[in-house]
This record gives sequence, structure tokens and C-alpha cells, in this order.
Amino acid sequence: MPYALNRRTFLRASGVALGLPMLDAMSTRSAFAAETTGARRMVAMCAPLGIHTPFLFPEKAGKDYEVTPYLEPLQKVRDRFSVVSGLMHPMVDGGHDAERSFLTGAAHPGQPSFRNTISVDQFAAERMGHLTRFPFLALSADGRGLSYTRSGVLVPSESKPSRVFARLFLEGSADEKAAHMRRIKDGQSILDLVGDQTRAIERRTGRADHRTIDEYLSSVRELEQRLAQAEKWAKEPKPKIDEKPPTDVDDRANFTGRMSLLLDLMFLALRTDSTRLITLKGPGGAEVVDLPGVGDGWHNLSHHGKDPEKIEQLAIIEKEEMRLFGRFLERLAEVKEGNSTLLDQTAILMGSNLGNASSHNNTNLPILAAGGRFTHGQHLAFDPAKPPPLSNLLVSYLQHLQLDVGEFSTGTGTLRGLEPKA
Repeated sequence: MPYALNRRTFLRASGVALGLPMLDAMSTRSAFAAETTGARRMVAMCAPLGIHTPFLFPEKAGKDYEVTPYLEPLQKVRDRFSVVSGLMHPMVDGGHDAERSFLTGAAHPGQPSFRNTISVDQFAAERMGHLTRFPFLALSADGRGLSYTRSGVLVPSESKPSRVFARLFLEGSADEKAAHMRRIKDGQSILDLVGDQTRAIERRTGRADHRTIDEYLSSVRELEQRLAQAEKWAKEPKPKIDEKPPTDVDDRANFTGRMSLLLDLMFLALRTDSTRLITLKGPGGAEVVDLPGVGDGWHNLSHHGKDPEKIEQLAIIEKEEMRLFGRFLERLAEVKEGNSTLLDQTAILMGSNLGNASSHNNTNLPILAAGGRFTHGQHLAFDPAKPPPLSNLLVSYLQHLQLDVGEFSTGTGTLRGLEPKA
């Protein structure tokens, strides 16, 4: 006779209680297609206050597009990126709230009943995160990041470059290492006991509950694998670099300083293969950015209402944003990896969840697709009235990572026109 299981049942070990929620099974790593001669990577960046598209999008499609003001700082790497117009996430609205769906494509993020889904970086991390010391890096200039778990929970992000640098490159004292190893061992012991208790519960339940318990055990096994990988990496020395630890920039007005530190860290993490998956939500708030010619708050400028003076000041900030992004691409292009470069190995998404920040519009999003094993140097112009979903670009990026994936979120194929290199 099936055992009546209380919905509040917990599995207990060493003072730690793990609930028995209704979990989706964590995907196995079998989707990682094959070993590669060079590590494939992915970076996704979001500008939370939008990008003024009249200064970004060329009027002409194709490879001989005219250089717009925001594309000027990127001309040294013109053949390494594509500007993409017309895209959106279907049914993603809510103005600034759409930021939560930028890498997930989950519908109606502004509604009270909204429940998010997994972000593309976490989807990839489930399949290839074990290959590096850090399965992913979730970074943010302003607290909340872009990454979400399979159950739609926000992944904590890191905003302090000094802390990220320490995690990546500083070994720590012998006591700190020992404490870290103890935490890993404690986690493994807890999961052993949890597994035993779960199997005991399974013997007292009916078939209807077995699938849910099997899914739960699958997630426990996934955690066990991650802890085993953590133990392995804890015994390996961290990469040695010549860079000094950064000094955090706390002044929000210092946009250039804050953004430069984050991009420098991303470059170092990719160059040392400390991780292959990075997300970054850039800065953007009410602060008056400390750049010559800017005298109003950034958020207020983004709501320019077509005021020429506000747009002029906004353009100063956003052109600096593009200059820093261009330098990041140039640095990646300068690093050789076999017969290719670090930029060739890294597919990069730079854009925003706002197509028109002034009106909180979430269509015709500003998108730059850079790097990766794609043919670039073009303006891909899609009809904003009937565009493919932005998630098609995410499918292209997952395939760049050599994952056997044909769809993601609302994406049912790769992005038309963004062709892999022969």
C-alpha cells in the first residue's frame, strides 16, 4: 500500500534540512558533443538603460553598411561583429522588467504571476560547466544580474571586481584552503545521507511518486558531480598572472572606471580558461556620469522624449560604452589560440532588453553579435513587424559551444544570416 508522504517532509543530516520539492531533473552532460581543439566560450552583456538605436542601426543592410556614430569605435574589428536590428523576444514586455527575460525569453516578466525560466548561460553550464574551475561567472555593476536557474531563481551575481579577482587568482591561506575543502566534504556527506533517506522513502511510496523522486535523485546526483569537480579543482593551483588585484571603484559616476574593471576581469577569466561562460549586467541608474558634456542623470537622459539636448548627452555615455566594448573585442582578438584567436573562440552578445528606453518599448532591440565561429562584418536587418525570436541567436550561440541543441526558449532554430564559418 502506498505510503502517505507529508508534503513538508525533509531529509535531515548533520543539522541541515533539504526539502523534497517538485524539481525538474537536471540535464546530464551527454549533450556536450565532442572534445574540441580549442575551448569554445560565450559572453552575454546587457545595457539596462537601452542603446539609442538611431545612432546604432545603419539604414542599409548587408556588408557595405554605413558607419553610424555608435559603430565608429568598433571599426578596428568591423569584420568580427554583426549589428542586428529588428529582433525581440515574443511576448516579453514590461519595460525595464524585461531585463529579467533578456537571456531566458520567458513571457510577460512584468506580470505579478511571472515565473522565470533558465537563462542560456545556466543551460550551457549544466552541460559544460564541469570543464573549468568556475562553471560560470555572473557579474553585475548594480547588484541584480542576468542569470537564472532551471527553476527560474535569480543566480547571485558579483559586483566587486576585487572579490572576483581573489576567487579567480588568489590561492588563500592554508587555513582558508582547508576550510574550503571541509565545506566540500561536508556537502558530499550530507548528499550521501540524503540519498539513503530518499531511497528509504521511495520504498514506502507508490509508483505515482517514483518519477518525482527519481527526478529529485537525479538532481542530487548532479550536485554530487559538481562537488566532485569542486574537490578536483580545489587541489589544482590557480592560474598565475602578472596583474595586480584591482581596487574597486565605488563612485557610481565613474562609469569608465567601473566598466573597465569588469571588462578587464572578463578578459582575464577567458584568457586563463577559468570559465567559459560569463554574463554581465552593465551599469545604469540615476547617477550623473562623470564624462565631459554630461550634466544630467543617466536614467533621465534615457527618457529623452526626443529632446535633442538630452540625446546629445546620452550619446556621450553610450559612445563611451561602445568604445570600451570595442577595446574588449580588440584584446580578445589579440590573443592567439592555435590557428584562431580568443575572439574566434568566444561568441559575444551585447545588447539591451529595451528597444526604445524613452517609451519603455521592448521591440526592435539593439543587438551586437560578436566573435565566435561566425561570418561577421554585416548588418542583419529583420522586419520588426515579423522578426525571428532573439532566442534563435541564443540557439546559434549554444551550437557555437558545440552543444547538440536545436531549440532554446522561443528559439526553434539558429538565426538566419548569422552563418558559421566554413
